[in-house]
Amino acid sequence: MRTLRFSDPDFSDAIRFLDRHAEPSAEVHATVADIVGRIRREGDTALFELTQKFGGPRLTAATVRVSAGELAAAVARVAPATRDAIAASHANVRDFAQKSRRVDWSGRNAQGVEVGERFDPFQRVGIYVPGGTAPLVSTSVMTCTLAAVAGVPEIVVATPAGPDGTVNDALLFALQYAGATEIYKVGGAQAVAALAFGTESIRPVAKIYGPGNAYVVEAKRQVFGRVAVDLLPGPSEIFVIADASATPAWVASDLLAQAEHGHNSMVVLATDSAELLAAVEREVDAQAARLTRGVHIREVLDTCTYLVLVEKLDDAVALCNGFAPEHASVVTRQDDAIAARLRTSGAIFLGGYSPVVGGDFVAGPSHELPTGGAGKSFPGLTVDQFQRRTSLVRFDAASLRASLPIIETFAAVEGLDAHGHSAAIRLE
Repeated sequence: MRTLRFSDPDFSDAIRFLDRHAEPSAEVHATVADIVGRIRREGDTALFELTQKFGGPRLTAATVRVSAGELAAAVARVAPATRDAIAASHANVRDFAQKSRRVDWSGRNAQGVEVGERFDPFQRVGIYVPGGTAPLVSTSVMTCTLAAVAGVPEIVVATPAGPDGTVNDALLFALQYAGATEIYKVGGAQAVAALAFGTESIRPVAKIYGPGNAYVVEAKRQVFGRVAVDLLPGPSEIFVIADASATPAWVASDLLAQAEHGHNSMVVLATDSAELLAAVEREVDAQAARLTRGVHIREVLDTCTYLVLVEKLDDAVALCNGFAPEHASVVTRQDDAIAARLRTSGAIFLGGYSPVVGGDFVAGPSHELPTGGAGKSFPGLTVDQFQRRTSLVRFDAASLRASLPIIETFAAVEGLDAHGHSAAIRLE
């Protein structure tokens, strides 16, 4: 862990890295461009070769998709407690999504024109669900459920399988429970490219969703335009704003929970209390020694964890807005006032009894959130992102006559006489 104090002579320079914008490294950009190009040119051949090259199974057109038999066998092996937890999480996510789903409306403008909006579900979407060392069962719930609530008929999932070609049983159960209609055993940038361009085995989708590592996020960036994408959600991160009223052990546990993801996760505490900072540092070391994913945690603690002592909490707010964290945790005597000033966070957790893991697993809002500074431009995943908006306009003779002077004025100003004529001819 690195400790930065406002009294340090180089403090302003040392914290400058916290003001971030989402940008890929040149190496990641080039690697992904090569992968995307190969998938586009070679289809299944490149998809299967790259899957095996990066540690996945040896796949064929017959084995790339999770079969009905595989799915049924996996579902049968899932423990009742796991089933119940997935069902409880799904119910909260479904209910939250139903409340925020956009609905059609219509009305009349000042000239009497009938106007409105229609919200149709995308017909085929692709969802990336990370696997690897920690199969993100909860991500299945936090993505597929929203697609199902929106009414998407084809919900296509790509998730990496192990070298033996199997996918985690609980993950498969959660995918099926949340509404996935197709599941493919592929991951990485090659999976995103396959969803975007299609291969012999995977038909292309209209929009791609889901979190992943830097290569997955960059692949989403590079296929944007060919398809839509939801947001840029990469390695996990947290920014805690705390004062002397916070419980050090609780703050430390939140930092460690995010560090547990490993792989360039970012962990930041900003506080105006030197005593709290020192106590949290001690708690992090003590708790980390007892946790099972010590290698992943230590990697993040050594390279991507920062304890920042600020002069006042206003400075912590400014740092948090510049950092644009996936998760912001506010544990102070003035939680609501501080949270109201946070403008770039993916999700805000208020008070000591609100661990980020509650949002990860069960609260209701989707835990797919922007990272790497993308929160300055992107919100977290919501159900309306699975809906395609269309505007509807209907003039009649009276409303067109009332609108004609405005139309003709704009047409004259812009030098587009055919525009004006196309309206006027209807009233001649």
